[in-house]
Amino acid sequence: MVDEYLDEREQAQQLKQWFKENWLWLVTGIALGLGGLYGWRAWNDHLDARSREAGERFAEMLQAFDRADRERGNELAGQIASEYGSTPYADQTELVLARVNADAGELDQAAVRLRGVMEQSKDAELALVARLRLARVQLAQGNHDAALATLDGAASPAVAATVAELRGDVLLAKGDRAGALAAYRQALEAAGPAAAPGLVDPELLQLKIDDLSAAGAEGAGS
Repeated sequence: MVDEYLDEREQAQQLKQWFKENWLWLVTGIALGLGGLYGWRAWNDHLDARSREAGERFAEMLQAFDRADRERGNELAGQIASEYGSTPYADQTELVLARVNADAGELDQAAVRLRGVMEQSKDAELALVARLRLARVQLAQGNHDAALATLDGAASPAVAATVAELRGDVLLAKGDRAGALAAYRQALEAAGPAAAPGLVDPELLQLKIDDLSAAGAEGAGS
């Protein structure tokens, strides 16, 4: 028993001696660990704060454009690009600016912005939205082949109906009525459970199909 007591006492003395010699490194290590944890939390809080700030700027920008204050809207868009370029709001801002350009008839500027988001965004969904809008802008510009090429890159099943309908619109504008009819029928077939809701109007699609079918029948009859 005495020997066991002495061993434990010696162990305690050795531990005290070790702590006396190494307390600085031990305390420093704990401090660094806590500092790293605090720094990580602070960084996350910083990111959250930046995201909130970017969201506030984005909302202000939308309000400015809604009241037709384009100067203020562009100013806020510039702030988002320069101060919050690493947040998702930067790409969304470009989509908004492209819409403003398109509404003003500035199709070239709109196309440049949409292509930038389509090719550079890290958000696949935003890139897809930009692709579809770019195809519509190209259609409005009369760049039919470019619009078709843009649509070729849209491979998501969720927007298959939308892509097919838009392809039909482009082909119809190009004068390919048979191709447009086939595309509209494909769009109607794709507008099922797998399609993203609200992107296509089945009734409008059917009207387009009926119109082209009737025109084709009249042409055949004559």
